[in-house]
Amino acid sequence: MTMTERPVEPADEDAVCCPRHHSDGSGSGGAEAPESARDRVNRRWNEILQETRVAQTGVQILFGFLLSVAFTPLFRELETFDRVVYVVTVVLGASATGSLIAPVSIHRFLSGQRMKDEVVQTAGRLMMCGMVLLALTIGCTLLLILRIVVPGPLAEALVGGVMLWFAICWFALPLRLRHRAARRTTRPREDGGAASS
Repeated sequence: MTMTERPVEPADEDAVCCPRHHSDGSGSGGAEAPESARDRVNRRWNEILQETRVAQTGVQILFGFLLSVAFTPLFRELETFDRVVYVVTVVLGASATGSLIAPVSIHRFLSGQRMKDEVVQTAGRLMMCGMVLLALTIGCTLLLILRIVVPGPLAEALVGGVMLWFAICWFALPLRLRHRAARRTTRPREDGGAASS
């Protein structure tokens, strides 16, 4: 390592998720060069941009649909509870849109300020907040539609099932995979420590 290179922290969470930066025993010569701190933050920012594009498309289509509902003839026939659900849904959709577009605004304001680490961390948190708000927006939209289409308490049961599926796919599964990967990386260290003692 030269004097100008910055050391890479071994406990970085991205080292768990990105095996392309570690030895896989294939190719000529084995391991690739370790990822520098600057390369890592640039890669993480590009990943956030790609994820934001996907989420923004979904929330913008949904939000546009919600705004158009108020101008349909059927909207005047909604009961008070359904109108409250609609208002909550629109507010959640607007909040999700704000959270998912905020990383672009933050990057534009702080561009050139040598704060990319802070921008990436803040953008990641805003993305998570936006995903939660988006899930709630979808759940409320389903409730609003299914209460009109499906009679009785079946609408609430269906919405509850969909929200449970969202919680599993969007949050529980990634957290489980992250926990499993973290256990896999700590096990060789423990085995190595036990062997040396």
